[in-house]
Amino acid sequence: MSWWAKFILFSAGAIFFLEFGIEEMIRAYRLKNPVEFLASFFSASFIILISGALLAGFIWRMVMKIRGEEGKRRKGEEEDLIN
Repeated sequence: MSWWAKFILFSAGAIFFLEFGIEEMIRAYRLKNPVEFLASFFSASFIILISGALLAGFIWRMVMKIRGEEGKRRKGEEEDLIN
């Protein structure tokens, strides 16, 4: 169970930073200075990119874990039917 808690916590952190990046992107468009806009825009894009990739990876690992457990259960059921 600790594996699930760890990956759910990591996913929550990735969602937090994804939201933070989106908020930073919105703030970037309100800036008047072009240099500040560019710095804020690229930093927000980088935050969104990294947190989105991490979130996708965490979700992928959880889905693969679920599919792996279901596959083991199905394989065990098939062996019971044969014996």
